[in-house]
Amino acid sequence: MTFLILAYLGGVLTILSPCILPVLPFVFARADQPFRRAGLPMLLGMAITFALVAMLAAVGGAWAVHANIYGRYAALLILALFGLTLLLPRFADRLMHPLVALGARLSASSAQDDGAPSTLSSIVLGIGTGLLWAPCAGPILGLVLTGAALHGANIGTFGLLLAYAAGAATSLALALLIGGRVFGALKNSLGAGEWVRRGLGIAVLVAVAAVALGVDTGWLTRLSSAGTNGVEQKLIDAIGARKPRNESAESVVAAPNDGAMMMAAKPQMAADGVKSEGMLPPLDGAVAWLNSPPLTADGLRGKVVLVDFWTYSCVNCLRTLPYVRAWYDKYKDQGLVVIGVHAPEFAFEKDLDNVRRAVKDLKVDYPVAIDNDYSIWRGFNNEYWPAHYFIDAQGRIRHHHFGEGGYEESEAFIRQLLEEAHGGMPTATPLTADHVQPDVSGVALAPTTDEVQSPETYVGYDRAEHFASPGGAVHDAAHEYSMPASLSLNEWGLAGHWTIADEKARLGKPGGRIAFRFHARDLNLVLGPATDGKPARFVVRVDGKAPGDDHGIDTDAEGRGSVSHQQLYQLFRARGAVIERTLEIEFLDPVDAYAFTFG
Repeated sequence: MTFLILAYLGGVLTILSPCILPVLPFVFARADQPFRRAGLPMLLGMAITFALVAMLAAVGGAWAVHANIYGRYAALLILALFGLTLLLPRFADRLMHPLVALGARLSASSAQDDGAPSTLSSIVLGIGTGLLWAPCAGPILGLVLTGAALHGANIGTFGLLLAYAAGAATSLALALLIGGRVFGALKNSLGAGEWVRRGLGIAVLVAVAAVALGVDTGWLTRLSSAGTNGVEQKLIDAIGARKPRNESAESVVAAPNDGAMMMAAKPQMAADGVKSEGMLPPLDGAVAWLNSPPLTADGLRGKVVLVDFWTYSCVNCLRTLPYVRAWYDKYKDQGLVVIGVHAPEFAFEKDLDNVRRAVKDLKVDYPVAIDNDYSIWRGFNNEYWPAHYFIDAQGRIRHHHFGEGGYEESEAFIRQLLEEAHGGMPTATPLTADHVQPDVSGVALAPTTDEVQSPETYVGYDRAEHFASPGGAVHDAAHEYSMPASLSLNEWGLAGHWTIADEKARLGKPGGRIAFRFHARDLNLVLGPATDGKPARFVVRVDGKAPGDDHGIDTDAEGRGSVSHQQLYQLFRARGAVIERTLEIEFLDPVDAYAFTFG
């Protein structure tokens, strides 16, 4: 119930978001009609359609995206005809013959005897509006959509999306009621009814053109929405929910379980007075195991267990790995079992060969459960990469830590659980910072807090932000992009022949470029070779020059490198002052690009 209320409030706040602008003309086109027959059915149709389409897009894959595209085309046609009948009611039939007749049925010709529009025509217009509405994804909608992607279609997911849409419909309904009074006053006092009608027709046609040109998913999404995002984040914080953050200390994805927001686990007092967060859930949902035969919760009784949720392209996970490996090496002979639960973020991380290669390259020797279906993830009600859960010898979850840092506290808890299990402190002395030295040239070296002023940024349209190429993103279709004249901090752009999909952008022809304006010590980019599997060569330029000594581990001083596998590539490492820079990568071969991360 708490999360339903949160989703509803997030929807209410959309009235303050710039992405609502293209929808307003469709809603206000009937502001002069009775709300019960016109406005209310339209808003109900919009809310239900948006919830259904959003859920299908999140869980249905490419087929759902393509189906939605055709639905948008049909909606654009219907609403364009509706706009024409508002603008040219007397000449509509002569201009467009039977097609405009369809639009006329959705306006004056479908009116009741008293002149009010039919409920059915209002619902149809609402369905069209719901197909076209593309809200700016703030923190609350991000929680809902991520949960839908991870947990699939269910009544909880649909309820959350419907609550979000109902919130938006509520704020629009209030605006519509106020607008209706204003239009009524204009008609009665000024006799301006026909001019109001024509003005609404023009507004509807302008909105149709804006949606058709991608304005709603292009530059409007780049307008500042910090105000509403900040309010949403405060609402999330107020209920104590875990939330997604793009920070160096934590890289997380919120994953509501079956439509319910998971709170931070509340410790429960056992009969022996020990606080726990529940029992170790089953591990049999793993599709495969590496470095070990399948492990079970029952079989681990008597052992102290550390469960580490990670994925191999996550930079924050890579920074915690040296500590997890060190704990395993130090305490494995004293009763500690470490299980790395590999829960993929990108589709390529579900490939077992990719994970097997990464496990070998990263020198992960402890058991790894391949959780491609997120079964173990859901069992823990987990929402974070990386996340560490500490289980005692009786199978109770006694402690957790999310994100980077807290290493001394985590090791102290491991030692405490081993002492409880074996009746004495471990013989090994605690680790110190000197014992765990990440490769100082690699991605495992954590940055200082003030160095990183750029957030993790996804390239695929599902979670992309701050995309600055003129015209915005074209979804699931090859398009020739151009680089903007300039980039502000944390903006990025494409140039060349790219296809932007839900989680990646694919370069179809050699010579394409990506540029990013950033402020951080390191810039990393998750990349993969194109479908032919051949290595993709690239050249990096920083502020128009070769990186020189500031090259990353995956480039040389001239900025040259190649993409041979689907993984994270470090392209830049500042050896001196950390300042704002523009990095541009030119690809000499087709390539897939997924996400920027910073350190």
